[in-house]
Amino acid sequence: MAQSIPTKSWRLALVLLLLPSASIKASAFARPPTNAIRLQPLYSSNSNDDTNNLLEKARKLREEVSAIESTKLEVQKEKDAKEQARQAAEREAQAQRGKLRMRYSAEVPILKDMGEEVIERVDFPPRLKGGKSRIVALQAALPLGLVLGQEDSMPGLTSVDEVAPGGNGAIAQIKQGDIVRAITACQTTMETPTWQLLAGGIGQPKTKRFMYSVDGRPLEEVLDAIGSNRMDVKGRDVWLVLERMD
Repeated sequence: MAQSIPTKSWRLALVLLLLPSASIKASAFARPPTNAIRLQPLYSSNSNDDTNNLLEKARKLREEVSAIESTKLEVQKEKDAKEQARQAAEREAQAQRGKLRMRYSAEVPILKDMGEEVIERVDFPPRLKGGKSRIVALQAALPLGLVLGQEDSMPGLTSVDEVAPGGNGAIAQIKQGDIVRAITACQTTMETPTWQLLAGGIGQPKTKRFMYSVDGRPLEEVLDAIGSNRMDVKGRDVWLVLERMD
């Protein structure tokens, strides 16, 4: 008669039979196969270094470009400053030339080709040294009441030696020591219209008034030029351009 296995012993045997198999299966899941492919990370350390190098190069390039632009800006500012200084100096020089011209020029009647008189500004370079003189233009009726003269030390330089008190020259504010630079003078010429020339006419006398420079002229010629204003059919005053010390 067969013997029965005790219940407790049967259970222990069953556990012992199952344990090795379970251990093998667990180890199979825990250990990867020796020939399995190992996956590399998407970004390696070398890739990160390359990226950092590129970023550093880009930063340095931006700094170099910024430095170049700053240098160009400074150079342009320097050029602009020099140009502004040059323009300012040119304006100042032009203003000085304008002041100098106004100092040594005067508006006087100028006879044009067609016979009309036009008031224009005329330059009279200074004859007196030192830069302390100026040009004035005055008008006075004849007789002027002046005594004119020339010194041997300054040939061709006509000066006002005396001014008669209450005379026309004094009324016009001509002063002793003034240098006469130019005056109006009158001249009579024969003018013949074209139709008279065709007919054999001899023409008619016509008196013209014009500005006459007395620089370098003999005293007698200057006095004659002043006296010629009596021929002016309009009876106008004599224009005198004088150089006067301040």
